[in-house]
Amino acid sequence: MSLRLELQRRVRSWSPSPAELKRWASAALGRAAHGGELGVCMVGALESARLNARYRGRDRPTNVLSFPAAPLPHGGPGARPLGELVICPRVLRAEARAQDKPLRAHWAHLIVHGALHLVGYEHERDEDARRMERREIAVLRQLGFTNPYRS
Repeated sequence: MSLRLELQRRVRSWSPSPAELKRWASAALGRAAHGGELGVCMVGALESARLNARYRGRDRPTNVLSFPAAPLPHGGPGARPLGELVICPRVLRAEARAQDKPLRAHWAHLIVHGALHLVGYEHERDEDARRMERREIAVLRQLGFTNPYRS
């Protein structure tokens, strides 16, 4: 059973196809993707800022927020919830433009980045950030994208 992706659009904005989002997230999640369910929600800048302030203490919109699902008490039938990624396409577009990156490549990077958070990757400490970046670079390379940390 492959990853099940549930897409919710709260803003009208271009985004990659659901199949691409699913492929990118599956590559990042690895074995955790099998039988898993992932929500991806696209929101506007105001909602992104509200969520970022509430959950991260930062009063501004952000590109991606990751919300891991609470573990289920016991495995039952159906998909296993992995969590939700909340994406702000407006911030994502502005970053891609400012960093002179292809929009599709930046989408792929943020889906991979957010999905890695769902399986325990973090970047608060330098050592953890290096580990996460190495994994992002490897997954993106496997998907045909260049290193997002090179200018």
